[in-house]
Amino acid sequence: MPTQKIVAPPAKAAMFLVLTVNEGAEAQVADVLTGVSDLTKAVSFRVPTSNLLCVVGIGHDAWGRLFDAPLPRDLHPFREFHGEVHSAPATPGDILIHLRAGTQDVCFELAKQLMSRLRPYTRVQDEVHGFKFFEERDLLGFVDGTANPEDEDAQSAAVVGDQDPSYRGGSYVLVQKYLHQMDEWEALSTGEQERVIGRSKLEDIEMSDEQKPANSHVALNDLDDVDGHAREIMRDNMPFGEVGSAEFGTYFIGYAADPAVTETMLENMFIGNPPGTYDRILDFSTAVTGGLFFAPPRSFLDDPTTVPAQDTSSGADAPDDDAVSASPAPAAPADGSLGIGSLKRP
Repeated sequence: MPTQKIVAPPAKAAMFLVLTVNEGAEAQVADVLTGVSDLTKAVSFRVPTSNLLCVVGIGHDAWGRLFDAPLPRDLHPFREFHGEVHSAPATPGDILIHLRAGTQDVCFELAKQLMSRLRPYTRVQDEVHGFKFFEERDLLGFVDGTANPEDEDAQSAAVVGDQDPSYRGGSYVLVQKYLHQMDEWEALSTGEQERVIGRSKLEDIEMSDEQKPANSHVALNDLDDVDGHAREIMRDNMPFGEVGSAEFGTYFIGYAADPAVTETMLENMFIGNPPGTYDRILDFSTAVTGGLFFAPPRSFLDDPTTVPAQDTSSGADAPDDDAVSASPAPAAPADGSLGIGSLKRP
């Protein structure tokens, strides 16, 4: 089954668009989505070496509005986390468009073409232009992505398999936009920054367990295996910024076969493991958005009828959203986090 390209090498440029669908425009939006693959090919053909990729994800509340197909097994509204000091807010989002390439021009062109078709029927809630920054580093100066799984491990971590046969080849995508308090961060010594992250800054070497603080970013995002299976995700984070407004940040995007893995990382960061030991990186970054989406297989995106329509006659219940704290999307709070998963790039 063909799939949207989930596992890919690090890109040099990216764009992230989060949209909401206007009420009554669901049929038009669903029709546009069936043409995304062809549109991506058309733009990519103009610059064959660009390695242009496009992933489209659909949020929980929009799925049933757009498709007459069962809800992916683990798709639910973004789960908020509120710790004693920092919070991960949920914000509006029905559709995620993740564009990545070797250059920003092709990302921009594809985004322009997509929005010319979607603009009458949607509203842009967030738009971020990401760029590669010195040796795969984020704007905090640390390498972002060195511990991502590779090859078969990456496929297993990021892509749905037999656990949901109807959507085999899809992926759950969790995104958050973080703004850095750069003045406060840069006031720290290099040694103190390294203790916040849990890695050396120049060499990108992880500290030993004896050296690594319990509230360091790496310590709280390195999950123990379950039944011999590693709990990992694929990150494709990107730095972004505007020098005029002095707004600098990291756009976190994590792909997972099971969104609970990413959510466990966020719980460790915001609540702490043990509770109260929150990720110290949150003292220097604020989460301003949060959304969970399902990127279906490309075959489904091209033709949603490949998955049989939901059978409502059997009385089958939809997943219990209450079990995952399905809160409405509030405005972003003043405090937040840098849920960069592991500050690691694929």
